[in-house]
Amino acid sequence: MADGAIGWLGSDAGDAPTEADRAQQVDLGGALVTPAFVDAHVHATATGLALDGLDLHAAGSRQAVLDAVAEYARRTGDSVILGTGWDESAWSDPRPPTADELDQAAAGRPVYLSRVDVHSALASRALLARCPGVGGHAGYVHSGLMYRDAHHAVRQAALAAVTDEHRAAAQRRTRRHAASLGIGCLHEMAGPEVSGAADLSSLLALAAAEPGPEIVGYWGALDDIDTPRRLGVQAGGDLFCDGAIGSRTAALWEPYADRPTSGHLYQDDSAVAEHLIACTEAGLQAGFHAIGDRALAAVAGGLRKAAAAVGTDRIRAGRHRVEHAELAEPDAISTFADLAAVASVQPAFDARWGGPGGMYETRLGTARAAALNPFAGYAAAGVALAFGSDSPVTPMDPWGGIRAAVLHHEPTARLSQETAFAAATSGGWTAARRPGSGRLAVGAPATFAVWDTGEMPDLAAGEPNPVCRLTVVSGTPVG
Repeated sequence: MADGAIGWLGSDAGDAPTEADRAQQVDLGGALVTPAFVDAHVHATATGLALDGLDLHAAGSRQAVLDAVAEYARRTGDSVILGTGWDESAWSDPRPPTADELDQAAAGRPVYLSRVDVHSALASRALLARCPGVGGHAGYVHSGLMYRDAHHAVRQAALAAVTDEHRAAAQRRTRRHAASLGIGCLHEMAGPEVSGAADLSSLLALAAAEPGPEIVGYWGALDDIDTPRRLGVQAGGDLFCDGAIGSRTAALWEPYADRPTSGHLYQDDSAVAEHLIACTEAGLQAGFHAIGDRALAAVAGGLRKAAAAVGTDRIRAGRHRVEHAELAEPDAISTFADLAAVASVQPAFDARWGGPGGMYETRLGTARAAALNPFAGYAAAGVALAFGSDSPVTPMDPWGGIRAAVLHHEPTARLSQETAFAAATSGGWTAARRPGSGRLAVGAPATFAVWDTGEMPDLAAGEPNPVCRLTVVSGTPVG
């Protein structure tokens, strides 16, 4: 390695540069070396808080959630109890805890518990008291389960209790954990309804000051070009066109199978087009959170309108992003391919909620559930794929994501391991508009991972995930 770039590649040490030419050499003992992974969709502060906080992913019932809250309240002095990951879809009794039950479990301390998809949350009465007027917001439910605008309000009230010191510790924890998994770059999905500009600014400053995985920042806010320019990030990410399937807020053409609602469409194709045009004129990359078929149709329609307004070539050059892109119809897939949009997807969603009897089938019925996460369809159409976790929704686990894509519950949606690996490495750099990175080549950035095996595992055959021995980012060991 020299100046943060790869200076030599080869299989025979005898061909290596002479001692005088060497910049830095490490004997890896025949270990597997790969490009470092890119997690193309994360929430760093929330992930760090979950790694060392109240993680409810394993809670199997309403009572288990309440017990976890009570135990956490006993052993910590947090001014607001923040938890994440509860998922009632597999509980025998799916009723979540009420605000009054949370007050009792937490001995009166404010409690905010985001559902696993982070598109709804439970709030205690003590936390609701910090949100004047929340009862008038869309999505307010007296029992304490908040959706839509009410959810955004209680989340902002809860996160206001996170101190700068606590935030920095959480962000360091996330970057350290990512490096231990062979991840060399994280795409941070920020926005006014997700984390806030101060949170994103602090993460960028931390990454500039301390070694660790690179941070590519995104700010998802409609018509906001000034904030991305000020922070030096892109104008995309979690700009919500809809919600999530688990919370029944993803926007669908037809109602959910288990409740008479079709979700919520937050941005139509005209709003999408206006944002795309503004971003294109500013030289920024746009991106949209879209999960349901109606929301993805709005993004596709917006791309077409924007192309008609500013030119197809300019829209293609923008490499605009679609986050999640789960229930895409053929017309949307074709539009994304034609206009060079990137599908930033999370294979672990299918692994966790797909298949017979899974949450997707319960919410959508068998036919629509089988159409979710059409990775092979995207690849066949020529849509660029980038893999992420949406952590803390699902854990950062790049090998697990590749395995999930290779073993998708729907066989026609499966990717080859080679294609999936590319989506987890170079695909993330393509999504960041830095094509050419994410590969092992002389002169390329020395961003790679070293594993405790000598060869690539066969994930389809059930071989175990390698363990990371070393992660290097631009020539600097970080984990």
